[in-house]
Amino acid sequence: MDLVELDNLKDALVGLPGVTGLSTEQRKRLTIAVELVANPSIIFMDEPTSGLDARAAAIVMRTVRNTVDTGRTVVCTIHQPSIDIFEAFDELLLMKRGGQLIYFGPLGTNSQKVIEYFEAIPGVLKIKDKYNPATWMLEVSSVAAEVRLGMDFAEYYKSSSLYK
Repeated sequence: MDLVELDNLKDALVGLPGVTGLSTEQRKRLTIAVELVANPSIIFMDEPTSGLDARAAAIVMRTVRNTVDTGRTVVCTIHQPSIDIFEAFDELLLMKRGGQLIYFGPLGTNSQKVIEYFEAIPGVLKIKDKYNPATWMLEVSSVAAEVRLGMDFAEYYKSSSLYK
């Protein structure tokens, strides 16, 4: 309960979603806690922050980080994360439409590693100051960007040092 920051709710009823009991964010943390009971070495989470406001998403991501800090591997799918949520991750696996891998590697502090990777691709626009790296990365690696640049990001990745 401590790891997922639910100690203060140990005697609470789960209740009905949106009616009584735990909030959506508390339910997500409870779901993580239930999975942790089995002491898995790896946990898969599908959209752990979906349906949450920024504060609740930050709390859930802190729970994810606490889980990682115990030595477990956590794999999350996530769409259009805020800067803070994106930078809570250690590594990124990015696929283009069709499931081909176009990046798998570290994010780096302030997403610097992934930014350096994409900015090194000839013709890719540099990220603007204070722009969300997740949004930028999706924009510069889109199908439209591939057409504009006349390249295949999956092939580029296969020839990169990250792939080898």
